[in-house]
Formats: sequence, C-alpha cells, structure tokens
Amino acid sequence: MNEVLVLDSLSKQFIEGDSVCRAIDSVSLTIRKKEIVCLMGPSGCGKSTVLRIISRLENADSGQVLGSDGLYSERLRSAMVFQDHGLFPWLSVRENISYGLNMKVRFSSKEQVNKKVSELLTLVRMEEFANSLPHHLSGGMKQRVAVARALAVEPEILLMDEPFSALDTFTRRELQDEVLRIRNQLNTTFFIVTHNPEEAVYLADRIVILTQRPAVVRKEIPVTFEFPRNMADPSVIALVQDVTRLVASGQ
Repeated sequence: MNEVLVLDSLSKQFIEGDSVCRAIDSVSLTIRKKEIVCLMGPSGCGKSTVLRIISRLENADSGQVLGSDGLYSERLRSAMVFQDHGLFPWLSVRENISYGLNMKVRFSSKEQVNKKVSELLTLVRMEEFANSLPHHLSGGMKQRVAVARALAVEPEILLMDEPFSALDTFTRRELQDEVLRIRNQLNTTFFIVTHNPEEAVYLADRIVILTQRPAVVRKEIPVTFEFPRNMADPSVIALVQDVTRLVASGQ
C-alpha cells in the first residue's frame, strides 16, 4: 500500500450557545507516500479543522482518519507546523528541536539525541544558530526551526497550516524550496493548508479545493509540471488562474 493517510467521510460541527456551525461535511481524501498535497478553499471553510482532526487536536463528529495500515489515526505519526512557529522563547534553537525528540525517545542516550539534533540543524541549515534564542532569529529562521522540531519525531506526514503566510515574498520562496528539498532528501509526505494559489502550484503534486461551509471536496487537481517549476510558463500561469477562480467561487 502506498497510502500514508486516508480521510473517510470526516464531518465536524461547532456549537456555541444556540448557534451551530457546520464546518466540514463528509470530507474524503487519500494522501500517498512522498506526495505534497495542498489544501485550499475560501477563508473559514474548515481547512485548519481538517488538519486539527488529523493531528488529534480536534475530534471528528463522524468519519475516520486512517493511517497506512488502515487503522485509526492514533497509530499515525504526524507532526504539525503552524503559521506561528510556536517556539519556546526561553529555549535555544537546539533545545527547541530536542524538546520533541526527548518526548518521543525519552530513554535514548544524550549522545543519540544530540546526534539527531545536529543532523536536523544541518538539514534546515541552522547549524551556526544552534545556541541562539528565538528572539534573535528572523521569521524565516524561526520557521526552519519549527520544521526541524516537527521532523524530529520522524512523522509519516508533516502537516503545515499556512506556514509561510507571514513571511516576505523572498523568504517564502526560499522556504518553499526547502520543503521540496526535504521531501526529496527524507521522502517526507506533506499536507499543507495555504491561501496562496501560486504557492500551491509551485509546491503541490495535487491541489485539493474545498467549498464554502459546510465544506466538501469540490475538486482535486493533479499538478504534473516538472520540478523546478517555472512560474512564468503560460501553462503554469493558467493553472494558477484556474485555481484562483475555483477557490474564489466557493461553490
């Protein structure tokens, strides 16, 4: 089996007082090993809710999240990178990365943990900042550390919720390229929520578009352009425009 994640008819609603908000309705999706899948849809349609259910930060009202073994998601190894990096401000870069690693392999030797953290620092090109505190880092550097911390637990799938939206254009492209490099180097599977059609077309093997609430899967679009992608290519520009129209219509 090549599936890393299967979403089977996920539904979720939120109740506040007498108000009921139906967020997602029977969302089904399969993500395969080493894929980069971008999830798009109108603002507030439930994209982040899907990620939170996968990562077990929310419970679905109905439906299932299945891992590669076809069993419930408690056995799925996932990690999340948020829009806000969420680093511990009192810990150094090295300590932030090792925090998740210590939680996962609490009985490993200190030498094993240090070796793994050093490998991750090299992977995200942050070796010279290993002892720096987060407030000394740029926004892009903080997100690199957040990615390394998530990768420390060796996830089957890395979930990313608008991870680059707060960054400037040049830093965003740099980190998008890092995602592609890490995918190729580690065979990592990515599931990324984004509002940016260009980002989705630049990164994704497949773009999944949700409708307005209650969200259902409107369309899955395979992106078959070879990497690295030329965003000035007329065919690429046309796909960006098509994705923009589909998301904007919300239907």
